[in-house]
Amino acid sequence: MEQHPIFDIGGFRLGQAHDEAVNTGVTVILPEQAATCAVDVRGGGPGTREIMALQDGGLIDSVHAVVLSGGSVYGLAAADGVTAWLGEQRIGYAPGPEPVPVSPIVPSAILFDNANGGQKLWGLNPPFRDLAIQACEGAETRLSEGKAGAGFGATAGLYAGGLGAAVESVGDVKIGAIIAANPVGSPYMPGSKCPWAWPYEVDNEFGGQQPPKGYSLSEAKDTKLAFLKEAGQSTVIGAIVTDAGLSQKQLRRISIMAQDGIAMAVQPSHTLLDGDTIFALSTGNKPCETPVALAELGAAAARVVARALMRGVYFAQA
Repeated sequence: MEQHPIFDIGGFRLGQAHDEAVNTGVTVILPEQAATCAVDVRGGGPGTREIMALQDGGLIDSVHAVVLSGGSVYGLAAADGVTAWLGEQRIGYAPGPEPVPVSPIVPSAILFDNANGGQKLWGLNPPFRDLAIQACEGAETRLSEGKAGAGFGATAGLYAGGLGAAVESVGDVKIGAIIAANPVGSPYMPGSKCPWAWPYEVDNEFGGQQPPKGYSLSEAKDTKLAFLKEAGQSTVIGAIVTDAGLSQKQLRRISIMAQDGIAMAVQPSHTLLDGDTIFALSTGNKPCETPVALAELGAAAARVVARALMRGVYFAQA
């Protein structure tokens, strides 16, 4: 497996683990050192942990890991595993010398894959804590796309969902997205095999399909959802990673703009039935000093989210 170009950003490793019988998985983003981080939530049914700690004006502006997990509310236990794994290595905020334990900051988001046919009779032992520790122990600068990590049991409308990644350069700065795609909406234009994200595709990375000749968007206006998930049973979750040296306030704007990438790849998006959550992390110190430069970076963030989301769907079906 070749190294994905997203790791050219540098400063982080990625761990993924799944349980095939349960049909779920976990993805862990591990910065090499505490990384400045912000988050934006757009969906109506999110499941998250440590989100409030990242709000403006608080004590916390950097994190030691970000966790993406299946399992709905049970998947929030994945962050317990990552916290314990980091704490054992004394990675975290240190309020005092040993034996006072450090406090790793591990925000997380979950998606609902509990109705996908896997074996969910786990009793008092949901698999997510152990999966997260397994992901940490196997973290590297490589990733699998499609049916992998947090996207292992995902669905995208009527299609298989999955985990995807994409990267783009904006001058000397790189920005990438790691997305677990599990939306209630469809990633394909109605009546076609063409992804909504087709204008942003690079090098036929998800099949090179374009709208059929004479296709009119008016065909999409009257299209109804051919299915319905209950509230909270969908969600696109993921993270933006950049080597630009950004403040938490700047990263907050990047995460907001990155959410547009979901709308560029899925319709409808940001519904009451979704829990769309995007983190943004800075792992480098390259300059991005003007409002125009930040706007350009945010626009690229939206494009890489759209591409990563569709890559996750494409490779899950391949």
